Amino acid sequence: MSKKYVYLFNEAYGLGKELLGGKGAGLAEMTHIGVPIPQGFTVSTEACTLYYDSGKMMPEELIAQIDAGIRAVEEQTGKTFGGADPEKMPLLVSVRSGARVSMPGMMDTILNLGLNDVTVKKLAELSGNERFAYDSYRRFILMFTNIAKGHPRTNMDAMLEKIKEDNGYKLDTEVTCEQLKVLVSDYKAYYKETFGEEFPTNAYDQLHEAVTAVFRSWDNPRANVYRKMNSIPYEWGTAVNVQSMVFGNLNENSGTGVAFSRDPSTGAKQVYAEYLPQAQGEDVVAGIRTPFHIDYLKDQMPDVYAQFERTIKAMEEHYKDMQDMEYTVENGKLFFLQTRNGKRTAAAALQIALDLLDEGKITEDEAVLRVEPKLLDSLLHPTFDTKELKKATPIGVGNPASPGAGVGHLSFNAKDAEERHSKGEKVILVRAETSPEDIEGMVASEGILTMRGGMTSHAAVVARGMGKCCITGCSAAIVNEEKETVTINGKVYGKGDTLSLDGSTGSVYEGSMKLVPADTKAGNFGRMMKLADKYRRLSIRTNADTPKDAIQAAEFGADGIGLCRTEHMFFNKDRIFHMRRMILADTLEQREEALAELLPYQRDDFYGLYMSMKDLKHINVNVRLLDPPLHEFLPQEEDKIEELAKSLNKSVKEIKDRIEYLHEFNPMMGHRGCRLDVTYPEIGRMQTRAIIEAAIKASKDTGKDIEPEIMIPLTLDLKEFKFVKAIITAEADKVIAENGVNMKYHVGTMIEIPRAALLSGEIAKEAEFYSFGTNDLTQMTFGFSRDDASKFLGSYYDNKIFEEDPFQHVDQKGVGKLIKMAVKDGRTTRPELLCGVCGEHGGDPESIQFFNEVGLDYVSCSPFRVPIARLAAAQAEILLKRKAK
Repeated sequence: MSKKYVYLFNEAYGLGKELLGGKGAGLAEMTHIGVPIPQGFTVSTEACTLYYDSGKMMPEELIAQIDAGIRAVEEQTGKTFGGADPEKMPLLVSVRSGARVSMPGMMDTILNLGLNDVTVKKLAELSGNERFAYDSYRRFILMFTNIAKGHPRTNMDAMLEKIKEDNGYKLDTEVTCEQLKVLVSDYKAYYKETFGEEFPTNAYDQLHEAVTAVFRSWDNPRANVYRKMNSIPYEWGTAVNVQSMVFGNLNENSGTGVAFSRDPSTGAKQVYAEYLPQAQGEDVVAGIRTPFHIDYLKDQMPDVYAQFERTIKAMEEHYKDMQDMEYTVENGKLFFLQTRNGKRTAAAALQIALDLLDEGKITEDEAVLRVEPKLLDSLLHPTFDTKELKKATPIGVGNPASPGAGVGHLSFNAKDAEERHSKGEKVILVRAETSPEDIEGMVASEGILTMRGGMTSHAAVVARGMGKCCITGCSAAIVNEEKETVTINGKVYGKGDTLSLDGSTGSVYEGSMKLVPADTKAGNFGRMMKLADKYRRLSIRTNADTPKDAIQAAEFGADGIGLCRTEHMFFNKDRIFHMRRMILADTLEQREEALAELLPYQRDDFYGLYMSMKDLKHINVNVRLLDPPLHEFLPQEEDKIEELAKSLNKSVKEIKDRIEYLHEFNPMMGHRGCRLDVTYPEIGRMQTRAIIEAAIKASKDTGKDIEPEIMIPLTLDLKEFKFVKAIITAEADKVIAENGVNMKYHVGTMIEIPRAALLSGEIAKEAEFYSFGTNDLTQMTFGFSRDDASKFLGSYYDNKIFEEDPFQHVDQKGVGKLIKMAVKDGRTTRPELLCGVCGEHGGDPESIQFFNEVGLDYVSCSPFRVPIARLAAAQAEILLKRKAK
């Protein structure tokens, strides 16, 4: 095999994370700059790919390179692997995973590898500490059984706990050497009983199995979930780092710990570190023992602490970012085992980025890149008190569909939620799944919990728009809407019970948790947003249907409204009757009478939206005409049908027959969008009149020129677009003439049907702007419903057909290709064509990077995603310019 797969740390500098993984690249770099580390080698990410391509087997040539790496480390350390030389100290190694991006706790590690009945005695003799040797041996057997063989450690942990219990010990360190010897013997007997074979004594066999186990862990369930959550491609694979062991459990002058060069919670410029004497790293990371403050090391070994402090400072200076380090002290000698850019809270990320900028260590654009956009979510919504969270255990977990926190008594329908809210009661709306009719209950609630639905279900989309916390698809919650109960893990909760929802994690808690309000006025937040605005090219608009949402978005820095969904306005109790009267009308005259009743409401709605943007230089408001099929506005409950029939002087049978007639088997592709205006032009005329009259009034009141944007939904053909546009322009021109004003307005369309994207060059002859409705465009391109896809997408993820949800991150290969083509063809016809996106992807940082690359003018997202989109757009433009260089 001519290809190289194994690299010693001292020969790998500069080869990069793609090949060595983040940990391997870090160790190579630490070696290069002179940080004291235990020597070893990295088995590359390409070897991981080779392992999977070879049917999850390691080829002999790869094994030979790994064995050669061990021999090189023997030379570097003067130790011997497997105890071949009785005069030398045994070489023991750790075997750790190392993906190119940090995946803390997701993959596997084995320590003390190389121990057997011979080497443990040699280790005891040459170290002068027999207890340490057998403590290391029992740890190795436990980890090898658990990691390499994939067997739960529960029974083996219980064996150690029994010794402690029988002898009244509280700490592992109290267990005697003789007791550890017995435990080792018991562990080996358990291994043989479980697997039908002796525990492996050949160190090379141990190593080969351990490396295989780490490669295998790349595909374990928790790693797969983490990758999906963080958009880490499966094909990246993981590297494996084989590193000579240093022993924090050797003697009283030994220990281990974790250190951050700055506080990861607050970002304060001070070392945040802990130290645990006579321990190995797993004791700290796994929480087996409670470590001491770093001052313990300072008091015990001041010279070691001084070196520790100097090295941490040097590493932060080198990497120019807050570092997260693992270190070990072996008999008074300091070693660093790894370093990486540390995970941090949103507040800390802002503080650290801006401090590093002020210290002159990084540039402005680099500071913008240092803050992960999605972290900002936690700064925009109320959250639970962190101390209470640590004590609490969730009773159920669903999809974290909309961040924030909510506490309230349970309510099982929208009417009840609204009534109780009006009396000052805080409620959580619990539904099997939500529908548009639940909108007022959602508005009234502190949070929404559904049994079914995904991250882009109705509940999720609407809740994000409101800034309401929402958990969808909580399968542990069995909702009985008729009995008004929800059963979670066998316990029944009713209207008098209280639940707390954490929309940021998807966790459901029993009882009332303490809430902490969000603070977006903090100086660091505002300063970072100003920097983001300086570097972004994309305009950031918001999806808003009410002045409240629009004002919230404006406070978060929105440049306008990119989508007003007019259908949400009709569910208000003052309007829904007139809407239903219009739908059930027998004649044109009756429909127009009902629409005339709705006109003032619509005009006031749109006026409120224009005025919510009054402080902007340009008042940009894009209003989408009515989109959903009409049957969604009609009642389904028997009592409401009877009430409606009485109000309209019709029989119940007439109402039910009409509901049945309007019902559609596939409403997503049914009588909706611009098809409604083709069939009922009077609807489009009423909405156009309301839009233009509201704009004229707002223009007079603000003294600003307003150019309304009127958006036709679900266009699929030029002739269709021209037909509906003619209805709009005729009414708009009429209203403008009636008012004696000059007003420009723009008519465009949503591109949400693949055919429209394919015919973009033609449609742009008439359309002045495009807004890509990526929710429907994704559904129609993939051919599945976003509300039902969760039933089978899990199998697609498990079988590596899909790696991420196409409704969360835009599908760049398929949907993205349509968007790119539509933009290009549309601007070939109309160079000034304004192009934006208004689907859920408009607030997704990964998708925003793509939209920036293909030349869109704006993205539109829910109000609470606006700051995230501003930062993501800035990062996308910075990276695009760097790429161009």
